[in-house]
Amino acid sequence: MPGRNLEAVIAATREVGDMAMARWRGEGKAVSVWNKSHDNPVSDVDLAVDARLKAVLGAIEPRAGWLSEETADNADRLSCRAMWCVDPIDGTRDFIRGRPGWCVSVALVVDGTPELGVLYAPALDELWVAQKGRGATLNGEALRASQRMTFDGSRVPADSLPKIDRDLIMVTKPNSIALRMALVADDRADLVATLRWGFEWDVAAAALIATEAGAVVTDAFGEALAFNTPRAQAFGVIACAPGIHRAVVGRLHDRAVALTSQS
Repeated sequence: MPGRNLEAVIAATREVGDMAMARWRGEGKAVSVWNKSHDNPVSDVDLAVDARLKAVLGAIEPRAGWLSEETADNADRLSCRAMWCVDPIDGTRDFIRGRPGWCVSVALVVDGTPELGVLYAPALDELWVAQKGRGATLNGEALRASQRMTFDGSRVPADSLPKIDRDLIMVTKPNSIALRMALVADDRADLVATLRWGFEWDVAAAALIATEAGAVVTDAFGEALAFNTPRAQAFGVIACAPGIHRAVVGRLHDRAVALTSQS
């Protein structure tokens, strides 16, 4: 399926991204924003993109399950071999603040592994595409991830760094975690890491793009990510150059243990 319908998935992702872009520019009615929970904003554009993607992707692969940030989860997806894993707008905070660091994220997961991933960041004019075993591209150009071998001085998308990590170099940080991971795929960053429980829809497409570009992607403990799981969550994500992965896991280990023991 992925190869046969790749262009249809790209077209669907572009369509909704352009729809969101028009609202981001201020065309049409004002964006309506509210909090789903404490400090967890959502907009009417998130919901419109979600509904359109569910309809179009469902027509492309009707037998696939559905997991999206903006749709109530249904355990029926667990019995499906394939699953659409979608974040309608990853980086909603940047979207509602008029900043460009947001994207539409679409992945097709088959047997627990992303087989196809598309990120579309219309405000940046970036279209990221990957198919399992076939590499990854940005606007049609092949990607080659960071090959850095030395942890000290690694580039990381961040607004600030704790004292223990000040041997790293900060680069521009989009709000979207998917776009941060994509920066590693494009050798604009060497390392992205989070230390919190994250959902599969946040990282499914970006994980495939980064992996196909030659990066390593794991959870915060260095273990492989799994998709279409009952909780649809993993603790943290690391996307980095292969040569520094062990050092990243080592740097994060004590913090990851402390945080997971509290949860």
